Parts: sequence; C-alpha cells; structure tokens
Amino acid sequence: MTTEDLDKLKYPIGKFKRTENISEAQIGEWIEIIEDLPKSLNKLTAGLSVDQLNLPYRPKGWNIKQVVHHLADSHMNSLIRFKWALTEDNPTIKAYHEDLWAKLIDANDDHLDHSLSILKGLHAKWGKLLRSLSKDDFKREFIHPEHGRHFSLEVTLAIYAWHCKHHLAHIEQALKYQGKF
Repeated sequence: MTTEDLDKLKYPIGKFKRTENISEAQIGEWIEIIEDLPKSLNKLTAGLSVDQLNLPYRPKGWNIKQVVHHLADSHMNSLIRFKWALTEDNPTIKAYHEDLWAKLIDANDDHLDHSLSILKGLHAKWGKLLRSLSKDDFKREFIHPEHGRHFSLEVTLAIYAWHCKHHLAHIEQALKYQGKF
C-alpha cells in the first residue's frame, strides 16, 4: 500500500481545511452536524456484530468501537474547551493522549450503548450552548499547548464538524472494506 493510499484511508473526506471568512450560515451548518452526530452514529452502528465492531478503518487503524468511544472522549473534551474559552480569558486547555485513551478498557468495550448515550446527551447540550453564542462569543479563544497557538471557537467548531464527518466516514469505510485492504 502506498503512502497516498494510506492517506486516503486515514482521511476519507480529506484533511481539515481552515476557512478564513466564516459566515453565520457556515456556523449554522456546523452546529447541525454537531447536533446530528448521535443520530448518524446510531444509524451506522445499529445491529453491528462484535466482529463488525472490531473491523479497522485502515491497516493498523482503530476499529469501529474505538472510533465510537473516541468520539465520546474527544467531544467531552471539546465541550469543556468551549466552556473554558467562554468563561476565562484565553485559557490554556489540557491536551490528552487520544492514542493511549484508545487502548484503555472502556475504549475497547464491545457495547457502544454508554458512549452513544454520552454522545446523545453531550451533543444536545453542546448544540444548545452553540446556538446561544453571539458572533463575539465565537471569536473567543483558547490556547492549545501541543500547537502553541490560539484557536477561536468558530475555528474549533469547524474542526469538530469536520471531526464528526471524518469519523463517520471511517466507520463507513471499515464496513465497506471488511478488514480487507
């Protein structure tokens, strides 16, 4: 497998591309993606067998259950980052090692119910918060210690809307290839 082939499997919808001039319409679209993730995940994962949950989306990549559990972990962190940025001036957020979290027992649970329940409540809560924000609120920032730079909430929203679609595509890809790369 070539590096290009592997990149296509890693980024089935492409890498995140930052938008410079973000419109209110784009913000609305991204909020809808955030709000719709739990329903989309439920639809994709309903009735999957344990064997299917263990299908990787690429060679040496996470399997479906790890992707679902990762989404719960990642999006919990993101909601907290939004709240820090809304209540503190340019806070430095806490990074985490998602690759190590994906190896923990809860990230390898064959039962998705807990993570799907977390995502359902979390995304409803997150959507409500996002819909209440003003243009100025979306300009608020936090500092990411791994990148050493400021991220505005509008850019962070764009990243997490992409993140939702990115991992939904991973699950679709895992089901399509059935572990045969």
